[in-house]
Amino acid sequence: MISVVIPHFNQPSQLAGCLASLVPQAAGGHEVEIIVVDNGSREMPVEVVARFPRVRLLHEALSGPGPARNAGIAAAAGDILAFIDADMVAAPGWLAAIAGRFRDPAAGILGGDVQILLRNPAAPTALECYEAEYSFRMEHYIARQGFTGTGNLAVRRAVLDDVGPFAGIGVAEDRDWGRRATAKGHRILWAPEMLALHPARESFAELARKWDRQTAHDFAFGVTGWRGRARWIAKMLAMPLSPLAGIPRILRSRRIPGGLRGRLKAFAVLARIRLYRARLMAGLAFAGNAGNMADRWRDDGGGA
Repeated sequence: MISVVIPHFNQPSQLAGCLASLVPQAAGGHEVEIIVVDNGSREMPVEVVARFPRVRLLHEALSGPGPARNAGIAAAAGDILAFIDADMVAAPGWLAAIAGRFRDPAAGILGGDVQILLRNPAAPTALECYEAEYSFRMEHYIARQGFTGTGNLAVRRAVLDDVGPFAGIGVAEDRDWGRRATAKGHRILWAPEMLALHPARESFAELARKWDRQTAHDFAFGVTGWRGRARWIAKMLAMPLSPLAGIPRILRSRRIPGGLRGRLKAFAVLARIRLYRARLMAGLAFAGNAGNMADRWRDDGGGA
């Protein structure tokens, strides 16, 4: 059995889209259960879940997608656990890809591809063009950094039991769990056919909140002593010029929509976000004002 676990926080319309993409696949000959775990929404998505057969709704009071996933794992019956975020859409064949890969007994962890769900493919927005290339870099994370995104992840229960639960809201739980898994000798397999689609953020402020969290986490857990602070400052000083080094990548990209205009849009957002990150890094380096930046998952709607 494949147990699909979906953490949810204040995204009922997106959850409906996610379930609409999954339920027909679950009826396609796979033994599947779908579990939605609400994480303190203003209103439980009872009506949304009721529209779809054989979908269970649970509640987890402890804040964060990690604890919500843990609650789903505890209630699940499957020996394979698949995770997808409420604001994602599973592409056709998502469940079949998971089932097919796990026919190989050596497969323990799968990291799927995540691409941008364009609102209007004929006129992609600047944020869509940017995120198409720079967000959800799952193949890179698996190959170079030893983790994958938990928003499109499948794993055997035996591996979960060995690695342990997902961390709480104060930690980048995808990196934390993935690196614990690789440290124990488990291999994360890149599964591009296991495709999920994620809408781009609608405003620069939403993208900025993501970097608030990630930058605060990187400073809190990665900067120790004067050498660590010196490396941080050097990176901060290089950040405003770094978009120039990204030009070849943007020109070669096969993921950015909209041709040359789309690439120009992607570069404009890249330059703006790198300047924003430099200001964040300066504040942390010289004032140490991490504050509550790491605790922004709720403010950002639970997205990646």
